[in-house]
Amino acid sequence: MTVRSDRPQGLGRGLAALIPQRSSTTTGSVEIPLARIRENPRQPRLRIDDTSLEGLAASIREHGVLQPILVTETIDGYQLVAGERRVRASRLAGLERIPALVRQLAGRQQLELALVENLQREDLDPIEAARGYRQLIDEFAFTQEDLATRVGRARSTVANTLRLLDLHQAVQDAVADRRITEGHARALGGLDTAGQARVLDTVIGEDLSVRQTEELVRRLREPREPREASVPAAAPDPDVERVEEDLRQSLGTKVRLTRTRRGGRIVIEFYGDDELARIYQRLVGGSA
Repeated sequence: MTVRSDRPQGLGRGLAALIPQRSSTTTGSVEIPLARIRENPRQPRLRIDDTSLEGLAASIREHGVLQPILVTETIDGYQLVAGERRVRASRLAGLERIPALVRQLAGRQQLELALVENLQREDLDPIEAARGYRQLIDEFAFTQEDLATRVGRARSTVANTLRLLDLHQAVQDAVADRRITEGHARALGGLDTAGQARVLDTVIGEDLSVRQTEELVRRLREPREPREASVPAAAPDPDVERVEEDLRQSLGTKVRLTRTRRGGRIVIEFYGDDELARIYQRLVGGSA
């Protein structure tokens, strides 16, 4: 897969605006030896799919590298800043040289540009993005507002992504492996870390939607009714059973009546919006 150089820039100001420019005579790309390029130690992306890499290598064999990589010059060669997939695919394709933009960049700029480029191509999973954000915060004193501006995201989006790093490691791994979505992970964040790991198996095993996961977490978090609030019943009360049965017949759903010292409560169950609307009409004689 090749990357079109004329695609719209969807994040912030785009890479071009973030890269420090030299004079007009040196702004273009140059061909540099692949053998002299070292990997980027601040690369936020940890996983590269072998199949997609082979596809990109095949495209490079046929069309060449359509977009230059970004490097910074070192004493003994070049350090890669952005374009790791293109470098790896070019080596697979048997190339010896690759077009590159050579810039002098500080460590903060290297991480920032690598992060922005991968986000623009949607190459990072949410956990990789969160780790990149955290590195910018911890190493270079970025605020969440700074990050939001630089990567073209809402501050709330950046904050929610960072919260993924507080989840149980099993949940983080499931997000990175795309077994669950970021929405599932945020829902599981409503539980303590031990509970997150237990419920994760259910979410994956039963293929729950995000909404179903949120409902499951809500039910698990509901405090149980204190036992002392209810009058212990040694035997079923026939009058209570009769009232419950009459209500079940009238409403067409499960109804539970509980007596307490101060009165009691009636619990009417429903299993979807349509059933709720039907019960509402039975009770009040109108539409919900």
